[in-house]
Amino acid sequence: MSSASYKLFLVDLDGTLIGSDSKISPRVSRAVARVRGILHVAIATGRERADVIRFARELGLSTPQLSDGGAMILDPLVGTAIWSSPLGPARAREIIDRLGGLEVPFIATHPQGTFTSIAEITHWDVIRISALDLDQRMADQLIADYEGEPGVDAVKAYLPYNGLWAVDFTRSGVNKAAAARTLAEMMGVETSQLIAAGDSYNDLPLLQACGLRIAMADAPDELKAIADFIAPTADEDGLAIAIEEFVLPRLEKGG
Repeated sequence: MSSASYKLFLVDLDGTLIGSDSKISPRVSRAVARVRGILHVAIATGRERADVIRFARELGLSTPQLSDGGAMILDPLVGTAIWSSPLGPARAREIIDRLGGLEVPFIATHPQGTFTSIAEITHWDVIRISALDLDQRMADQLIADYEGEPGVDAVKAYLPYNGLWAVDFTRSGVNKAAAARTLAEMMGVETSQLIAAGDSYNDLPLLQACGLRIAMADAPDELKAIADFIAPTADEDGLAIAIEEFVLPRLEKGG
């Protein structure tokens, strides 16, 4: 495909756009600004709405953004959801009850905000539940327990800020790739016209769905195996290097 055909750059947040300090480095910010002048840029992350809006506004992004592992698409200018896919009340209640029994911290996202404890829950319009701060053994066990369960998908994501893991629960078929397809349809573009960058297991479907793929150096082997470019880590400004050395030459020179 001609590089002129790329229309949207989807960027994971933790471990890709930001490193262990949870900040966008000046070099990465400048690189994203250069891309933003040529095509649309959207964050695609497991984080909740408030974080996505904050970072999108820091970068001056106006394109709809993907939060909650692809369970919600946001308008960053007004801060509201333009699309979401709920888990369903019965499934959401079952997952949260289970995490409560395991004494696992969680964030449950709904279109208006988040719940972080059972006591806070006033309704079950929940679109995504993230079990947090898990060691790898417990994360793998939760994934195994829900494998093949109808109506729900579970995927683990590394937490670079503390070295632990999260497990994200969404409605079956809801992930970053599905949200990217929905956004592409809204924008009238093909998935082959999408570029994606990521570093964790929840980025695998996204990279598989896009036309140009970037994996970070500390990504799982499954991501690196399908990547067109492997960037240094986020703490080494890897996204900026990927943009400068791989993306921009294709966008600016048609190479």
